[in-house]
Parts: sequence; C-alpha cells; structure tokens
Amino acid sequence: MKIAFAADDRNSTTDAVRAFLAEAGHEVLLPVTSEAWPELGAAVGKAVADGEADYGIVMCWTGTGTAIAANKVPGVRAALAWDTWIAAGARKWNDANVLALSLKRLAPDVAVEITDVFLSGIAPDPDESANIARLGEMDEPRR
Repeated sequence: MKIAFAADDRNSTTDAVRAFLAEAGHEVLLPVTSEAWPELGAAVGKAVADGEADYGIVMCWTGTGTAIAANKVPGVRAALAWDTWIAAGARKWNDANVLALSLKRLAPDVAVEITDVFLSGIAPDPDESANIARLGEMDEPRR
C-alpha cells in the first residue's frame, strides 16, 4: 500500500511508525517538507483524496491539529486514535482514510499497534454505508 505520512516533530514514536511502515512493505510518501501542522495535515489529506496514496498518517503533538487540517480536504475522513479499538472503529464505522496520532502521548509500541490495526484491511460496515455516503455529501460546497 502507498501511505502518505507527515509529522511536525520527530521522536521515537514517529520513528517507530515509519519503521513499521517500511518493515510491513508499505511505500511511504512524504507529500510535504513543511514543519507547520496545518500544511502537513492538508498535504497528506490531498495525497489520499487525489489517489496518490491509499491511506494517510499524520502526527503532531496531540494529533488533533493535523486531523483537523486533513479533514479540510474534501474526501478525507481523518480519525484521531489513541488505542486499537478506536482505530478499528474508525475504519469499520467511518471508513476513515487518514489516521491521526499523538506523537507526544503515545508510546512507540502503542502507536505501531494502532497503525497496524488501522491498515489491517478492516472493511467498512455495510450498515453504515448511508452515513458514510452522507459524509461525502457534506464535502460539497454550500450554495
């Protein structure tokens, strides 16, 4: 899989996620060189929305800012996850295509577990298809 990745800082957690992605055989795209979290989130979101990447992973101190920025891109459904249950639910119930993680509050092994679950191929729940489609409709500009 192609994974767009960006983080506004570097530490053992970001390094662990990057290493996991490489070891798992994913192609890692770095769509931006900026260190500003709004640009990072938006660039990853754009790479996913444009089809350049299958999924995105964004990391900032809390994960919140990059998630908000990614969600500004039409077609992106970024989810902030702090454990594997949240990551699995984001894929299953929301068809999330960008994972947001805290690089300050997650231990490296936990961040890797969350990433692994998010990318594990969990299919969206068919019972949520109408709700997921509604999210796409909300991307349309207001008139």
